[in-house]
Amino acid sequence: MLYAVVEITWAAAGSTVPWRAHAAYPPVVQLLLAALALLAGGACPATIRTPAGPGRAAVTTVLVVAVPVFVAGTIGLPIHFVTLVTFSGVESATGLAQVLLNAAGAALLLLVGLAHRRRARGECPRCGRPHSGPVDGPLVHPAVSRAPHRTRAVAYLLVCGLLPWAGVKSIWLLGGDALGVAAEDWQRTVSARASGPARAAASAGIDVTVVAAAVGVFLLLGLLYTWGQVFPRWTAVLAGRRVPRLLPLIPAWLTGIPLCVYGAVLVVMAPLMATGVLPAIEPSAPFTTSAGITWMVEFGGLAFAGLGLGLVVAARSYAFRTHPVCAAAGVPDRTGSAPHRPVR
Repeated sequence: MLYAVVEITWAAAGSTVPWRAHAAYPPVVQLLLAALALLAGGACPATIRTPAGPGRAAVTTVLVVAVPVFVAGTIGLPIHFVTLVTFSGVESATGLAQVLLNAAGAALLLLVGLAHRRRARGECPRCGRPHSGPVDGPLVHPAVSRAPHRTRAVAYLLVCGLLPWAGVKSIWLLGGDALGVAAEDWQRTVSARASGPARAAASAGIDVTVVAAAVGVFLLLGLLYTWGQVFPRWTAVLAGRRVPRLLPLIPAWLTGIPLCVYGAVLVVMAPLMATGVLPAIEPSAPFTTSAGITWMVEFGGLAFAGLGLGLVVAARSYAFRTHPVCAAAGVPDRTGSAPHRPVR
């Protein structure tokens, strides 16, 4: 309801809500999003009381349609995150609010959909295991464990997509030339566009976007290893305490999925522009050729898609390994998996 009220208010007031650079949501789209939000909100309580049959199928259809729409609306979240952590300011308050509303809606509807699916399969809507006891009793947490070797290898391989993008940016900031761009031109452009902290970092040879990617890699490692489940010694007061499982999972899902989508689009666009299927991007400072921009688009796509998919893979494993179960369902084994499920 809150989402719908905000969208209707923006549409009625003619507020500019950007969904990408130089493009805003038309009022009719905002009204359609409001209608979808109300429809999804009405379907949520129906997941509890709707019996099997056409009613359940209708609720499922609403969730299947609504979730991808709101997930798609979170694509700009990583870009807003980078601008915030680098103190570059907020480009659009309404754009940031829209992305956050979409992220909240997608997350909540995904939880509703998961519980709805579990009920349909005769499982506990909270822990996902069939049991006859209460569904609101105490939870039992599995023992601490790291991700299987195969999961770690896949995550590492995906993160390697960062290397071309981060390497080129590091070359520029360390005084080298790459992709037809001179280091002086790149640094001059960064200084002109960046805020104080970002400009100071650039003068020291540090690219804030590379730092943001490093934060993403740090999050990924925490999802793969045991120190992401129990606070390590260097966290001082928190050392030895169990990490709330949603603490790493929420940022991993909210950044990983949009990065996957955004990166995949760039990876596909770059070859199409290089072969003439799509028009080439006109060079603008500091780039001097369309080919240089095309290569940077490809490198950016590999970086975003690689890190995003790596976060999704790691988060999936972390969610499975740390998933608690109701005490009435029995104690999970040391891997955190139910007896009938494989380790992920």
